[in-house]
Amino acid sequence: MTAVSTTLAIVLTFSVLAALAAILLRDVLNAIIAFAAFSFGIAVAWVLLAAPDVALTEAAVGAGITTVLFLVTIAKTVRPSGERLLESVEWRSVAVVVLLVGSLLATVRSLPAVGAADSPVATSRVTEYYLQNAYPETGVENVVTAVLAAYRGFDTLGEATVVIAAGVAVLLVLRQEAYV
Repeated sequence: MTAVSTTLAIVLTFSVLAALAAILLRDVLNAIIAFAAFSFGIAVAWVLLAAPDVALTEAAVGAGITTVLFLVTIAKTVRPSGERLLESVEWRSVAVVVLLVGSLLATVRSLPAVGAADSPVATSRVTEYYLQNAYPETGVENVVTAVLAAYRGFDTLGEATVVIAAGVAVLLVLRQEAYV
């Protein structure tokens, strides 16, 4: 196991624990903090997987904007009363989640190693085309940026539109005076 793999395993373990805390904590503020920690862990994982653009997006949207929107939301709503620290667990739902996660983890062994030169993505004709033609066709030096902004520009524009529409909708909802 390489140093990056070990670090990635630690970061992913931290993220899973933070996600479990976000699910199980009864106090909404603590759950939001745990969710922000989860998003930060995922952003670090993307950095370790050599995808800094995805990491930046995850850090900005997942750990940043989403956390702020959640904090504003709880500031404008009523906190539930009660002394319990954790939510009650419905075991049938846990069984479904364990079954789903177990099914997904069973497929992990069939994935190529991270950074493997013989992986289907690395040896694909499409990958080769982008690597050879991204700069001459787009003038962008970073291939990932060229794919996101030039080759998939309309797709990226659609994704950005969805994110902006969701943000505007959240802001409109937060401006309402009555909350249930």
